[in-house]
Amino acid sequence: MRHEKVSTPEVSFIIPLFNTGDGLARLFGAFEALELTDSWELVLVDDGSTDGTARRAAQMMGRIKAPVILVELARNFGEHAAVLEGCRHAHGECVICLDDDLQNPVMEAVKLLRHLQQTGAEVVYSFYDKKRHHWFRNVGSRFTNHLASRLLGKPQDLYLSSFRALRRSLVDRIITYRGPYPYIDGLILGATNDIERLQVEHVERASGQSGYTPRKLIRLLMSMLFDFSVMPLRIASVLGVVLCVLGMVVLGTVLLEMLLFERRQAGWGSLMGALAVFSGAQLLMLGIMGEYLGRAFLTVSGKPQSLVRAITAHGGTK
Repeated sequence: MRHEKVSTPEVSFIIPLFNTGDGLARLFGAFEALELTDSWELVLVDDGSTDGTARRAAQMMGRIKAPVILVELARNFGEHAAVLEGCRHAHGECVICLDDDLQNPVMEAVKLLRHLQQTGAEVVYSFYDKKRHHWFRNVGSRFTNHLASRLLGKPQDLYLSSFRALRRSLVDRIITYRGPYPYIDGLILGATNDIERLQVEHVERASGQSGYTPRKLIRLLMSMLFDFSVMPLRIASVLGVVLCVLGMVVLGTVLLEMLLFERRQAGWGSLMGALAVFSGAQLLMLGIMGEYLGRAFLTVSGKPQSLVRAITAHGGTK
């Protein structure tokens, strides 16, 4: 492992890499052409790529005129864990997070930086006039944002984009989180309300395929639900009360029919239906409590948020 001393820059660009492949050349080319008066560094986090992305990135580091840090994770931990690990290795007073597909051009990152500096906010989120993602990802993003408003107190007009700029004071607060299931936007919303937004350009993906999958969407939603909210437990409590009241109403109806009308219901079908409803509700509540208990156990037992295999740094050319 080669680790050279890196001076403190004003800006850190953090980019998680996962099977970036041929997109690396375009990514490095964009930062080679970057003209920025502020001193800056590039922090790349390889999230367990299996196509040689880390090796190829290490070979290209010398092309960048600014300091470059390559953090190689031992396996795939997910985008949020990778970005949080990158934040721990970033030195800049301002930290900008962007994806490796460059659908957010580097110059748009500069616009985000200037807005952060001018407004004095702790975080600036981007939003788009027109998103150029696949329709499934757009639907998933809208659902996630709606849920975040309900669970995390997110302002309705705020779009939670992975393209964001943060101040060092906020970064220092969120990197203390060591839970095994990080959700960066949940950490940010829990750490500050000094939030700005800025409309930026969003371009078509030049090559490759998005890593956004239904499985990753489900993992993200579960992190939001079970690591940053107790709403599922409250829903389970309300469901229990509703079913208990419903059961008492049904039982009261049966008793009234017996006492007033001397009717006796055979009731096999209704009995089985009620049993299915109540048993299903009990299993649902047990599952919710089990999910919380399991995550608490993994946190207490020290399940790692991420594991770093190697760190390679290049001090930049003169």
